[in-house]
Amino acid sequence: MTLKELHFFYNLCENPQVTNVAKKLNISQSAVSLAIKSLEEKLHETLFDRIGKKLILNERGRFFKEQTYSHYLALKEAQLLFQNKKIAGRLNIAASKTISNFIMPNIYYNFLKQNPEVKFNIDSVNSSQIIEKIVQGEIDLGLIETNLEHSNIIKESLCEDELIIVSTTAYDCKEKFIDTLPQKWILREVGSGTREVFTQALGEMAKELDIFMELHSFHEIKTILLTHPNSITAISKHAVKQELQKKQLFEIKLKNIEFKRTFSLIYHKDKTPTLLFTTFKEFLKEQLFTQNNNYE
Repeated sequence: MTLKELHFFYNLCENPQVTNVAKKLNISQSAVSLAIKSLEEKLHETLFDRIGKKLILNERGRFFKEQTYSHYLALKEAQLLFQNKKIAGRLNIAASKTISNFIMPNIYYNFLKQNPEVKFNIDSVNSSQIIEKIVQGEIDLGLIETNLEHSNIIKESLCEDELIIVSTTAYDCKEKFIDTLPQKWILREVGSGTREVFTQALGEMAKELDIFMELHSFHEIKTILLTHPNSITAISKHAVKQELQKKQLFEIKLKNIEFKRTFSLIYHKDKTPTLLFTTFKEFLKEQLFTQNNNYE
């Protein structure tokens, strides 16, 4: 059935005179009659009793109206939103743990505040899981912190990030070689962007690390560090900004090693660029650019 057929049907529910309905809608009587006939054929039901020149709603017609009218109004409202190019709809988004926990909350909030007809379904998983969700078409947008080359995925760079080594121990300002640090390493799980960047930068040295624990949450890692002075981790500057300022954690400078990475936005190459999708993508880039400059 079509919205036009339903539109004629609801008008006839209020005014049984086909002539009057046709005049009101500025169409021919035959157009109204044909639309109603088409609707009844699709439903395999007779909705009106033909009495004289009137179409009187019968018991099946009344039931159909009761069951469908609220949905029809919702569809008309949605149609109006699209016709007016109003930003509305629901986006499915997944972000890696660093991005999700420390960067995105205010961006989500600010966008929803400006666009009240928008809803987000938000997931926070590691980068490898996000890539799989994009490939399978389960989400619209992914925000990752790893390198990626995939024939079915488009990647757009967002901003730069840096991992740092932190501990509760305040070392001197001299740069250290990583193999001179005796503490137990508390790291993110395999598959996370943080772990991948860290181990790739270390190369063969990564095999020599005493990895004492692997955790899925930066909050859990920070809890361990703050209560066990002999622990150490590699973590995004974004994740420990407050702890560094309060001198609860301290950065350990390393010799000859940097842990640079790029936060990226990814989506499937066959994704339709709707108004909502495009608007949020550009908003996200602007917000991250501003945040990154303020952080520096």
